[in-house]
Amino acid sequence: MIRNNILSLFVLCLAFLITWHTDAYCGQVSREPNKPRTIEGKPGFSLSSLSFGNSQTIPEKYSYNMKPQCSGDNYSPTLVWKGVPAGTKSLAIIMHDPDGGDWTHWVQFNIPPGVMRLDEAKGGPDAGLKGANSFGGIGYAGPCPPSDGRTHRYILTLYALDSEINLQTGVSREYLQKAMSGHILGKALLTGLKKRD
Repeated sequence: MIRNNILSLFVLCLAFLITWHTDAYCGQVSREPNKPRTIEGKPGFSLSSLSFGNSQTIPEKYSYNMKPQCSGDNYSPTLVWKGVPAGTKSLAIIMHDPDGGDWTHWVQFNIPPGVMRLDEAKGGPDAGLKGANSFGGIGYAGPCPPSDGRTHRYILTLYALDSEINLQTGVSREYLQKAMSGHILGKALLTGLKKRD
C-alpha cells in the first residue's frame, strides 16, 4: 500500500513538472514573438545566378587567374535572390570549396537588406564589406581547382541576419561565422562545379 502511494505521488509530481515546463515554455515564446531564430532552408528564401545554374559548371570567366593552373578573369558571378526573411538588417555571402581543403573563395557582409542582386565584378562588387579569401587577398577569388580530374563543389551561402556585423574589411570567414552566430534568420544555397583534367 505504501509502495502504491509513493508511486502515485511520484506520477502526480512528474505530471505537474511536465505541465509546468510546457506552460513556462509556451509563455516564454508568446512573450518574445520577435526573438530571432535560426532558420535553415526557409521556404521562399532562395539564391540563384545569372552566370551558371545550380549544380552546373562555373564558366572560366569566373575562375581565379593563377597561371598556368587557372586563367580566368576573376569576375564574381551575378547573383539574385528573393524571399528575404522579415526583420533582416543585413546580408552576407560566403563561397567555399569543401573538396579543396575547405578553401574560402569569397566573404562579403553587411550587404544592405534592400539589395536583391549583385552584378558581376572583378574581385566582387562593392556592396557591403569584403572579407579575406584563402588566396591571401580580400573579396572574390574564383575557382582554381588542381589538375587532378576531380569535380570540386563551390558552395555559395547567402545569410539573412537580424543585425549588421561589427567587423572590419578583411575579416576571415571564421571570424564572420562566429559573429553571425545567433543572428541568422535564414540562409539560401547555390552550388557551382569546376574541374581540371
